[in-house]
Amino acid sequence: MQLHFWGAAGTVTGSMHVVEIDGRRIMLDCGLYQGRRKKAFHINRELPFDAASIDAVVLSHAHIDHSGNLPSLIRAGFTGPIYCTSATRDLASRMLLDSAKIQGYDLKYVNRHRRKVGKQPFEPLYTTHDVRGTIRRFVAVDYRRPFDPIPGVECQFYDAGHMLGSASVALDVLDNGSRKRIVFSGDIGNSGTPILREPRIVDGAEIVIMEGTYGDRNHESRKRTKEMLKQAIAECEANGGKLIIPAFSVGRTQEIVYRLNELFEAGELPPIRIYVDSPLAVDVTDIYRVHPECFDAEALEALEEDEDGDPFGFRRLRYCLTVKDSKALNLVKKPAVIISASGMCEGGRILHHLRNHLGEATTQILFAGYQAPNTLGRKILEGESPVPIFGQRYDVAAKVGKIEGCSAHADRTGLLRWADETSRQGDVGRVFLVHAEAKPAEALADGLRDQGVAEVDIPQRGQSFQV
Repeated sequence: MQLHFWGAAGTVTGSMHVVEIDGRRIMLDCGLYQGRRKKAFHINRELPFDAASIDAVVLSHAHIDHSGNLPSLIRAGFTGPIYCTSATRDLASRMLLDSAKIQGYDLKYVNRHRRKVGKQPFEPLYTTHDVRGTIRRFVAVDYRRPFDPIPGVECQFYDAGHMLGSASVALDVLDNGSRKRIVFSGDIGNSGTPILREPRIVDGAEIVIMEGTYGDRNHESRKRTKEMLKQAIAECEANGGKLIIPAFSVGRTQEIVYRLNELFEAGELPPIRIYVDSPLAVDVTDIYRVHPECFDAEALEALEEDEDGDPFGFRRLRYCLTVKDSKALNLVKKPAVIISASGMCEGGRILHHLRNHLGEATTQILFAGYQAPNTLGRKILEGESPVPIFGQRYDVAAKVGKIEGCSAHADRTGLLRWADETSRQGDVGRVFLVHAEAKPAEALADGLRDQGVAEVDIPQRGQSFQV
């Protein structure tokens, strides 16, 4: 049996791992690589393996860095099923359509500029037609319900607590007459994440493919998240500017809205307008509403007791559906909060808000999630100025900050706890660390060795291992 690592290996994006047993191949995730645009476009378009050789895909969750390159896989010749939970199916279907539309919209804008300077226009990675073909291949499976993606392999999904529908994957593999249990952690949720249940430990693990995004640091408390939001909104009201929060449409936006709703219900929210400017976030919030089976007890109670009957909406909150609604925000002269995607500022309506307001000293940019290297979000967070948006460069005069406690990923303490409990309930002899930059991966590897894991590997893109 072999493990092949083609994405989120030595980096945090583009999750893509292949388990090969007797010539049959299961792919774990098929995500978009995000980073320098030229490099990202090459990696995402030119798959380094024969797509037709993949027998099945098992998808841990819907985030684009885990699901976003499925249409490219199908364009390249994959014809098998894509297994996931029902909430992941619903979310990924909507997110992939949004990804295709954003590519078309952004390239239209960029190519207009490229033609003016005599450059060749770019082509989209995939289209909505490709996405519809992908959606037809989704097969939804409930948590803890066994299924066989290929003969000789039985899988189960376990709640990962990272986002709606997210899962860790247990693969029971019959190899040369013996059975081994491989566990793919997916993205491990942060303890105490609102709305979602806590991550569930998978018992019996022997080989673990584990994420390590925050392997070298711990988060601020989640109480601090609400305090930072409250403080930032108060500053926004006082200086008459805009508070812009780049947030992933799935998970992060709903958590921020949920926390703002708590502030509103407690009478702690200043009289300021709050806008969610992302059609995807609007649709995703509707998907959240129809999947309460993923909620924790606190969220279920809030759903029952909220005076509006909706913890994802309150009177000062407005969802912007159309382009017209989004453009109208440029005319808002009063203080306002704008929550918009994408979370790493690599596409979507957030780019227009940044372009219009980055140069204003009264603007605050408050990041609510991890920013991958070379993304626009990372550049702004690290103080780079000017920054490139739509092929042009803009000075940054805005105040920039980050809410660490809002992360949907487990921190170092949470990751080591998850690994320790997994080892206690299994016989873990080898761990492969993925979805992490070099420094956090090395730090987490040292922690795992201190806990008694015999062998810890940090695979790089293109590496294969016999297990």
